[in-house]
Amino acid sequence: MSEATVNNQPVRFAAELRKIDVFSDLPEEELEWVAQRMDEVQFRAGEIYGKPGDPVEYLVVLLEGELQFERKDTPGATVLIAEAGEVTGLLPFSRLKEFRGIARAAMPSRVLRLHKKHFPDMLQRVPVLGQRLVGLMSDRIRETARIDTQQDKLMALGKLSAGLAHELNNPATAARRAALNLTEAMEDVRTASLKFLEHPLSQTQREAILMLEKKSTEKAASRVGPPEDPLELSDREEQITAWLERHGVEETWKIAPILAEAGAKTEKLDELKELLGTALVGPGLKRVAAVITIFGLIREIDNSTRRISDLVTAIKRYSYMDQSPIQEVDLKEDLENTLKIFAHRLKVGVTVSREYGPELPRVCAYGSELNQVWTNLIDNAIDAMNGKGELRIRTARELDNVIVEIGDNGGGVPAAIQSRIFDPFFTTKKVGEGTGLGLDTAMRIVRKHHGAIELQSKPGDTRFRVRLPIKGPRGPGGEAEGK
Repeated sequence: MSEATVNNQPVRFAAELRKIDVFSDLPEEELEWVAQRMDEVQFRAGEIYGKPGDPVEYLVVLLEGELQFERKDTPGATVLIAEAGEVTGLLPFSRLKEFRGIARAAMPSRVLRLHKKHFPDMLQRVPVLGQRLVGLMSDRIRETARIDTQQDKLMALGKLSAGLAHELNNPATAARRAALNLTEAMEDVRTASLKFLEHPLSQTQREAILMLEKKSTEKAASRVGPPEDPLELSDREEQITAWLERHGVEETWKIAPILAEAGAKTEKLDELKELLGTALVGPGLKRVAAVITIFGLIREIDNSTRRISDLVTAIKRYSYMDQSPIQEVDLKEDLENTLKIFAHRLKVGVTVSREYGPELPRVCAYGSELNQVWTNLIDNAIDAMNGKGELRIRTARELDNVIVEIGDNGGGVPAAIQSRIFDPFFTTKKVGEGTGLGLDTAMRIVRKHHGAIELQSKPGDTRFRVRLPIKGPRGPGGEAEGK
């Protein structure tokens, strides 16, 4: 602000204040009192008039131009805009002490300002102005809260979107890779079939090949339990490779692993060789291996697309897409859907401990909003453990309420800040990693449901306990909403 131009002309100031709605109908004497204590400041386009940490000391009346404010944790994103005719800056009874971001002139601007030292006298001499300015402050708080809440939602959405993109990309990539390999396997089947056309097969020979294909694919499809011992599998693959090489079969490196995983034994290969003869045993085994591969790839595509479908279903249920805002929700299902959304962060070092109460009743609630609560609490728990530890989820019924408890075994919340943990804008995360609105948002949503949320924390055991009434939010008449 060092280069700004400062002037003081009370008569002209009073005339200009008269054009502003807040001051327009003030008695002449009261208006002149305010104008005499104001000074004028002019800013060039782009000039900064406040940066993080600077004291906020003036009520500002914008006469010309435009002022913009961006928070320090969202650089480059304009949060508030003040235009000509608006009153901004410090207002009476505001607890704002310093700039929380950068304030600058978007274009050549001219303002009148009143120092806070005049506020007590102003409230005494011009009480109606004090009431109006308090009203402006209330409006500004609501608007700021709305913008910050929206910003918090966008940040949360960005995290979830990144995770979902990762989770969807894996099965999508697997399905695409399987589709490409399927083309190659089909080509192998065609090549083998053409060989058979050169040497027509008898009915017995055809049945032998089909039976081997059928048994091999059925065995692969029905395999359950832990994977086979790698040493045993490797030994069998070596035996099959040696057998194939001994009988002049080409591409043993390609066929042997497939036959070994399908459980083929050299004794069965001897029987097939006796039926087909030396000339057709190679094409026959190549066809068998290709068919086994095709069925395996089909299963992989099915598993991948099912995984994608499950994720899409979880997202729809998580957001309550195409459903009414308030309804009876299954908390266990919602918690599980939220965990699916976080799968990308859980798989790298977080174990989930679940303790769901038996026969937990459904809760009448705003389902998508409650999921924001679970999202914030789970996200904070994972961060508190630095991505490695135990996430604990418990539900229970207590009289006419249900309890949802989300905990972790991280370092805990220091006792000195536990009383502030739900305050708006308070955050323990680094700049750019948190807005300080996640727990504030969770608190407001829980209160909207006439519930309560509390924190219990010590090193190694932090728990957020949410209590919700089973009958859900109450309307003005005392009846449960949505009933």
